Amino acid sequence: MENRNNVTVFILLGLSQNKNIEILCFVFFLFCYIAICIGNMSIIISITCSQLNGQPMYFFLNYLSLCDLCFTSTVTPKLMTDLLAERKTISYNNCMAQLFIMHLLGGIEIFILTGMAYDRYVAICKPLHYTVIMSRQRCNAIIIACFTGAFIHSASQFLLTIFLPFCGPNEIDHYFCDVYPLLKLACTNTQRIGLLVIANSGVLALMTFVILMVSYVLILYTIRPYPAKSRTKALSTCSSHITVVVLFFVPVLFIYIRPTVTFPEDKVFALFYTIIAPMFNPLIYTLRNMEMKDSMKKMWHHQLFLEGKQQA
Repeated sequence: MENRNNVTVFILLGLSQNKNIEILCFVFFLFCYIAICIGNMSIIISITCSQLNGQPMYFFLNYLSLCDLCFTSTVTPKLMTDLLAERKTISYNNCMAQLFIMHLLGGIEIFILTGMAYDRYVAICKPLHYTVIMSRQRCNAIIIACFTGAFIHSASQFLLTIFLPFCGPNEIDHYFCDVYPLLKLACTNTQRIGLLVIANSGVLALMTFVILMVSYVLILYTIRPYPAKSRTKALSTCSSHITVVVLFFVPVLFIYIRPTVTFPEDKVFALFYTIIAPMFNPLIYTLRNMEMKDSMKKMWHHQLFLEGKQQA
């Protein structure tokens, strides 16, 4: 514990050392963050202020959008600030807090995506029992399970990292605090800890991804005899979810399913699940979903009507 206290501040090397590239990245990520905030807030408001919140799929989507918004907010504002700063630093305490919160919210997102897949499976494969199986009590239980599972996952990652001794270099070759870059800085043998991280993050993500893919294979098998119109509607709903799953899980698996080594490409892959996926999720779920589009239109028309009435 004394060795650990030798490092009180970490230096983040960020995405690039070229100032021109950093300015371009700042403009791009500013646009992305604005889009993330507007898109996810629009979904949250549209679902909360309409009858859609009574439907399990939108109940989960509401939580997914909130999770996306919080998840990217733990990284993106700090990243943008660092892009304009001469010295990119983060205190030891803030680094550990960022690691814990990121894995907590990332875990919640993974489990919510699993809950949404289960909802689609029941809706398509067991439509007659859907309202009974996916009752509000069951949906609340799934959300509680998501938060509980994510907390256990995040607490495990946090405990594996918090007791590491840091006594030498303090430069993190990343734009945020994560387990693998921190393991490289620890002045102890981290091989066993690295295996525990793989078992915790990598295997969890892989198992979840496999379960999700199996559920969609079962759905595709079930809808084969359906009429073309019903099959198209089911595929449209599921394709949105599959796109979100692939955008989030592929980069996560690339980073966490291998031994404790880091590559320069890790930063690019991390951008996909920290910024790109949260930005595209609202577009994917609204552009391919008629109910969501209708709800948003009604909400904004109602808002414009109220504003016009007040001005009159």
